[in-house]
Amino acid sequence: MNAKLPLLRCFDIGGSKIVAADVSAHGRITGIVRDVTPRSDFSKFCSALNALSPADGTAISISIAGVIHQDTGVITCANIPCLSGRALATDLQKALGRRVTLINDADAFALAQSVYGGAQSHPVVLAIILGTGIGGGVVIDGRVLKSPDGGTGEWGHGPASTVRTGYSLPAVLCNCGQHNCVDVFGGARGLERLHQQITSTHASSIEILKAWQAGDSLAGQTVDVWLDIVGGALASVVNLLGPSVVPVGGGLAGNDSLISALDREVNSRRLVSRASPLLYAAVSGPEQGLLGAAVHARGS
Repeated sequence: MNAKLPLLRCFDIGGSKIVAADVSAHGRITGIVRDVTPRSDFSKFCSALNALSPADGTAISISIAGVIHQDTGVITCANIPCLSGRALATDLQKALGRRVTLINDADAFALAQSVYGGAQSHPVVLAIILGTGIGGGVVIDGRVLKSPDGGTGEWGHGPASTVRTGYSLPAVLCNCGQHNCVDVFGGARGLERLHQQITSTHASSIEILKAWQAGDSLAGQTVDVWLDIVGGALASVVNLLGPSVVPVGGGLAGNDSLISALDREVNSRRLVSRASPLLYAAVSGPEQGLLGAAVHARGS
């Protein structure tokens, strides 16, 4: 049914804001509107979505940060507590009286890059997010790779290691309940945590990267350890999946020098190296979530 709609109302939802817009079958985004995300009250959350949805009761599609169990539809969503533990698509359909399609935001980013971005025509796409934390999605022959528990693409939840630098990592509890996941050190907050540990000084990720690019030796040590952790973990995933391209989104992807350095690190540690870059910095943000949600809904 959705494939025939000239326009589809799509949402990109995070812990702080809801972004909604109409997306055409050709990927044109129009009528963007925003609202604050109600995090602790499900009724208010539904009211916010209803106010931003078409009045005629037509279907909507949502990209959201959270792990969605494919068999039960239950979502784990730490950023929006009122949603966590719910069979969200089903609950929203009942509350809003319309069809609701749901996709993880990293999967939406991967789909958007595969259909409209720099990963078009690539058979295996590993899209990664380097934001506050890290995440990812996998698209094979145009379809998102899914597991029953919704954990596919979550490459950040494995043990972090420093094989090349040999740096002794502090013991840090991850939000998933395990210690020293790659996610703990791989995102922007992880870079800041490493810098605090190495230099005994606090700096933002932007400040650290600026100092690194200016030749600061301590910032250089921080980034080198970060590359060791993230590059080693990512090289293992690349060896396993064999992607021909890896689009990178999230805040850290805004630093071209960092992405180039990470590409070199991955290339030096994967089984088969290549002459051309594997990673590229992709445009990220809510537009990618909107596009991915539209592609998902029209294909479901």
